[in-house]
Amino acid sequence: MIAPYGSWKSPVTTDLIASRTIGLDEIVLDGKDIYWLESRPGEAGRCVIVRRSPDGTISDALPPPFNTRNRVHEYGGGAYTVHRGVIFFSNLDDGRLYRLIPGSPPSPITPAGDYRYADLLFDHRRRCLICVREDHTGKDDLPVNTLVSVDPGGSREVKVLAAGNDFYASPRLHPDGEELAFLTWNLPNMPWDGTELQVARLKDDGSLDPCRSVAGGRAESIFQPEWSPNGRLYFVSDRSGWWNIYREGDAAVEAVCRREAEFGLPQWVFGLSTYAFESEELIISSYTQDGVGRMGMLNPGSGKLEEIKTPYTLITGIRARNGNAVFLGTSPSRPVSVIRYDLESRKMETLKSESEFALDPGYLSRPEAVEFPTESGLTAYGLFYRPRNRDYTAPKGELPPLLVFTHSGPTSATTTAFNLKIQFWTSRGFAVLDVNYGGSTGYGREYRRRLYGQWGVVDVDDCVNGASFLVRQGLVDSKRLIIRGGSAGGYTTLCALTFRNVFKAGASYYGISELESLTGDTHKFESRYLDQLIGLYPARRDLYLERSPINFTDRLSCPVIFFQGLDDRIVPPAQTEMMVKALRKKGIPVDVIFFEGEQHGFRRAATIKRSLDAELYFYTRIFGFPLGEEIELVEIENL
Repeated sequence: MIAPYGSWKSPVTTDLIASRTIGLDEIVLDGKDIYWLESRPGEAGRCVIVRRSPDGTISDALPPPFNTRNRVHEYGGGAYTVHRGVIFFSNLDDGRLYRLIPGSPPSPITPAGDYRYADLLFDHRRRCLICVREDHTGKDDLPVNTLVSVDPGGSREVKVLAAGNDFYASPRLHPDGEELAFLTWNLPNMPWDGTELQVARLKDDGSLDPCRSVAGGRAESIFQPEWSPNGRLYFVSDRSGWWNIYREGDAAVEAVCRREAEFGLPQWVFGLSTYAFESEELIISSYTQDGVGRMGMLNPGSGKLEEIKTPYTLITGIRARNGNAVFLGTSPSRPVSVIRYDLESRKMETLKSESEFALDPGYLSRPEAVEFPTESGLTAYGLFYRPRNRDYTAPKGELPPLLVFTHSGPTSATTTAFNLKIQFWTSRGFAVLDVNYGGSTGYGREYRRRLYGQWGVVDVDDCVNGASFLVRQGLVDSKRLIIRGGSAGGYTTLCALTFRNVFKAGASYYGISELESLTGDTHKFESRYLDQLIGLYPARRDLYLERSPINFTDRLSCPVIFFQGLDDRIVPPAQTEMMVKALRKKGIPVDVIFFEGEQHGFRRAATIKRSLDAELYFYTRIFGFPLGEEIELVEIENL
């Protein structure tokens, strides 16, 4: 069938995306049981602990209405652990830790109050939980982060083990229980800037002796410390310019595997894992090389890394035990799944997938890695998706509209993971460029630092240059270039629409439009992030003003649609209201949809469906191509 790009009818519907997909995260191994978290849009985004028994039975281990999430650093992670069948978890609604014994209802083990807990670890020798606590009960503007010990029965007071620094993460017990390793860092650093790996001996009463520093500092990022089965301390460091695996030696830190590849990740959330010990002689690891995720078997003695051939191009959350590795794997054509890999047979088994339906390959667009020239003679990267729908072709000579995706973070990265939201657009006749602009991870420390002092400049340049590159290649329509993004990606989107004249429309999902207020109206974790990305405040207040789109709405002359959660603490709804008001006054087509109960990032099925439908409808009205399906309409002002 011949139909204009953008008007194709697709089986990748918003109902499919919102209701028939789940999120998978946080694998935990306990004996022969395998646990993971499922985020369910159909249950208002509730995160449920799921258990797979040795006989293959999969069942919910957490009863409703409990929701296994936390808001430490606002982004959470590391929300539960399991010890001999007993589950300890953080409940989102009240922030308390609970104990769940099979056959009994969950019972709280921490006091009521404005506390948050993450990175749970069970100390079987002292019969306690060790974790990170974020205390919001004080009078100061910023909460207090500490390492604490929690009585698993809830009868004793929570005991502070380590305090004094701004942040703590990744507590790890020596196999004999004698020592505790952990990460710590201070503002203005983010964990990918510089962290310190410390070790302290644990006393019988659970308190810590004075700490010794193993590695790290203000200019070295340490990630995921782990003890080997025999008690050697391993960790990931970017001291070479790449996140590689190291260990503590007798006299100095030793490199285990040197490679121009990333074995680490930006620690936006707790509980990340890129490697695991199957034995003293074998590490199962994931890593990113040339923008593609890989998996390998690493002999820590020889440093030899043997790549494991898998169908997956993004591998995270690795755990290993008893001849098996369990991880989250995905590829452009495979949804995120919990995978078990048998090391002896070299066979992989899918235990659970985010999407249980099968999508005809005729509707799937596969990403093409692209490199394109950008400012200062440098190169930037992205993934290009062509329009693809087996039922349609476009009229002869027509070029497709282009959607430029700007990832959040901004210290994050787009990947080749299966993404139904991208297929939603490509199967309707849009081309997509998913940009890994300067500042993204996966390309080494130097590339990551391109954004320092240049946020709102380098990222925007790379998005503009990526779109222009595709126009020069004759692949997309220069008159229908669109940019969209959420959070920090929303900021890049709004900057590109305000300070450049390349894009003809855009969509901002809880995007930042005013920088100065973020210096005092954001959470502790990111409270000094802009020192790195923009400059010291108030000394460089001029830069904060110059790079805030809200201050230059007179330069904005193309339509924008906004989506905003009313409970967002990271990007306050007032910012979006200010931007909409300015566009409304100027007479530019604009629409905004606010969602009650949504925070920073949408989780509810109804919100996901409504926002995607509204965005599609917005573009059909702005660019005048027919709508290929019936969806709920939106009121576009000034159209």
